[in-house]
Amino acid sequence: MADNEKSGAERASDEISEQAGVGEDGRVAQDAAVAMAKDLAAKEAEVQSLYDQLIRLKAEFENYRKRVDREKPELVRYGRGQIVQALLPLYDTLLSAQTEMDKSASAAELRRGLELIFKEFEKLFKAEGLEPIESVGKPYDFEQHEVLGQTESGEHPEGTVVEEIQRGYLLGGKVLRAAKVRVAKAAVRK
Repeated sequence: MADNEKSGAERASDEISEQAGVGEDGRVAQDAAVAMAKDLAAKEAEVQSLYDQLIRLKAEFENYRKRVDREKPELVRYGRGQIVQALLPLYDTLLSAQTEMDKSASAAELRRGLELIFKEFEKLFKAEGLEPIESVGKPYDFEQHEVLGQTESGEHPEGTVVEEIQRGYLLGGKVLRAAKVRVAKAAVRK
């Protein structure tokens, strides 16, 4: 084997053997050199093994990332399909209400149709974990309320929500949409 084909451990062993000379000290030095060469060869093998593992992990991660990038649009389409599917019964109820309105437009039937629509919405929202934020009479909470104005009030403490302009909702305990409200402010005394 040529010198440039030898491992670092083999080259080190050869050098030490050449320098060791003859005698008891030479044999001790040569034994130490052989032991060091074996240790060095073991460490080189360990480093190569770890490097190979690193390269494999890097390739596996790249493949994972590419797979996720391919699957993401599919998951979005699936989610949209679920939403549309959940809204179809509401649409059917609206169509039914429209048909009934065309036949006879009495206020009682229109009210009944709207109540059915709201019940369908509420059922869907509840199934999805959507809850309305109860605002009126509660203290203002910057995480759940968006203040659109203040109203002078002697009945409510300052900072209490006195009017809900648009209902807010929680989804899974987190604010999906903040409630738009008016809050009480102290009445100006004259």
